[in-house]
Amino acid sequence: MSIDVDTARRVAHLARIAVADDDLPALASSFNAILGFVEQLNEVDVDGVEPMTSVTPMRLKRRADEVTDGNIQQKILSNAPDAREGFFAVPKVVE
Repeated sequence: MSIDVDTARRVAHLARIAVADDDLPALASSFNAILGFVEQLNEVDVDGVEPMTSVTPMRLKRRADEVTDGNIQQKILSNAPDAREGFFAVPKVVE
């Protein structure tokens, strides 16, 4: 796939990036280089290769999946402009 100047202009517009008309050929060239590299990666045979989280075999740290209240209610409510009876107090907006 080849990216031309019009496509580069459209991509820049969609990304909400201001690109001068003089810079569009360089942007199109950069896009073509990126797509060429992706096509090169698609040629690599990865059959039988398992996904990994690290280059060294290690088990990720785990913790028990328990539902708690966090035990920091007072700390959280101390940031509130108005807290009453252990809850955030907000003004009434619907009558």
